[in-house]
Parts: sequence; C-alpha cells; structure tokens
Amino acid sequence: MKVGFIGLGNVGGKLAGSLLRNGMDLSVHDLNAAFVADFVARGAKDGSSPAQLMQDCDAVITCLPSPAACDAVVSEMLPHVGPGKIWMEMSTTDASEVKRLGALVLAAGGEAVDCPVSGGCHRADTGNISIYAGCTRATFDKVLPILTYMGRRILHVGEVGNSSILKVMTNYLATANLITVCEALTVMKAAGMDLGMTYEAIAMSSGTSFVHETESQLILSGSRDVNFTMDLVQKDIGLFQKIADDHGVPLEISPMIIDIMGDGQKRYGVRAQSDRIIERLEEATGLSIQAPGFPQELIDDEPEERGYEVVVRR
Repeated sequence: MKVGFIGLGNVGGKLAGSLLRNGMDLSVHDLNAAFVADFVARGAKDGSSPAQLMQDCDAVITCLPSPAACDAVVSEMLPHVGPGKIWMEMSTTDASEVKRLGALVLAAGGEAVDCPVSGGCHRADTGNISIYAGCTRATFDKVLPILTYMGRRILHVGEVGNSSILKVMTNYLATANLITVCEALTVMKAAGMDLGMTYEAIAMSSGTSFVHETESQLILSGSRDVNFTMDLVQKDIGLFQKIADDHGVPLEISPMIIDIMGDGQKRYGVRAQSDRIIERLEEATGLSIQAPGFPQELIDDEPEERGYEVVVRR
C-alpha cells in the first residue's frame, strides 16, 4: 500500500519516521521544505502537494496543528478522493470538524479514519505510542497494518469522531495530573522532603500516573521540555470543556485548569513548554522544584515491536 503523510513537525515527523523505518512505501509533504528534504534523504518520496499525494497514494495521513489546517488540506485533496482512497486524520482536533470532513470524504467515495495518538513524543519516536481509530470495521481492517507500524496498542472505537472525543478526554486527564503533580512536589519541598525520594515515593504508590513517571522527571531535572506546548494543551482542554458544555455537564475542575494554563501562557508565552507551569508555584513560594539525577529528555526504553489491536471487554 502506498502511503502519504502530511505534517512532519513534532509528533507527525516521528510517526512518519516509524513508517519509513519499517519499509512502508512513503511519500511526504510539509510546508517546511527542510522537513521534506530530510525524509527524502532517508528514502521517502517528495509528495509535492496534498492533491498530488491523494492522487498517488492509497492512504493519506494528516497530522496537523489546527482544525483550520486540516480543513485546508482536505479541501485540496477532496477532488481526487474516490473509491480505494483513504484519509487518515491523526491530529488532535474537534470531533464535529473531523466528522464533517470525514462525511465529505465518504460522499466522494473514499474512506475516512479518525486516528489520533496518545502517550507522548518519546513513544511516537519508537512506534510504541497508542492509537485510537474511529471508522467502520471494514476500513479499520484495511488500515490496521499501517497503524501497527506507528503504534503499539491500537483501539477501534467505532465511528469517525469518537477518537477525537476520547483523545481530548485523555489530554484533559493528563493536564489535571500535571497540575496536581506540580502542587504535590511543591508541597513536599516546602515540607522539607527530598524531591528525589518524593519522586520514588509517588512512583511506587497509588498516587502515581503516566504523567508523574514521565513529566515529573523533566520538571525535577529543570529541562521542562516535554515537546508539548501550552497552546496545544489549552486547545485540547478547551475542546474537552466544549464537549462537556454541549452535553450539559457542569464541570468544576476543568474551568480551573483552563484558567491555570491561561495564566501560564500569559507569564511564559503561548508556545512555552507545558511543564513550565511548575514555575508559577516556584515563583509564588521562592522554592526550586529540582533534584539531581533526572534526565533532560525522555527516552522510550521499551523495545520497538509491531503493534496490535486492543480488544474491548464486552
């Protein structure tokens, strides 16, 4: 199967790299010509444009920074969509928008898959990230071989749009975890606890989380570079709040988190790394939430393996 990939920055570049590393017939496109040149040097083809990719490939993957960017790219590809063509959306986007674009692809005779990822850039780099796939079962069976080269655990979640709803929910939980981890570490420092010991105490307890076991290390090392910026966090938690509002769920914690992240953007910049949110508490207390022995960047130490479908319990 010939695969096109649009959007080679950040997570997208790592996902496309997994496809290339595993021998996929890959063509790429990005507004940044240097990203394209790098992939061409590694064996990919220059896809030229979204329209050309849809003409040349069986499946075209988009991994873009905003719903507006997705709309522009799909609009360019749409005249070339037809039977045998598949659009795979791997961005974190609004569920209603991916449903709208998916419906246009289906109306043109193609197939659509809503398949965002979760698990952090370090796992995208090794093909060990998790992927949700929203589409028909028949389409899922067609794209599963592609997905298993990019991710370790693949979950079929029903119709297009479901994946985007689940993804923003998980990003909301991750942000809530980040805020509470920051508070926990700061309180322990104020109470005189050793922060290296505190890290291990949390990691071995009922209070641990994926965010603690990854992002706490970057907070404590002083790096705070999780490769995910505050504007992206704010987009995702805002989308989660919108889902709650649309369904009449009166959330209490979510608005507080949105306010906290908004304050972080005002202080450190819209594109500041999300882990810099700890600095609000450092400034308020005069404490340094750092400890020796923690890494400057996250590296996935799981061996790369071909992915598999996760079966839902019934």
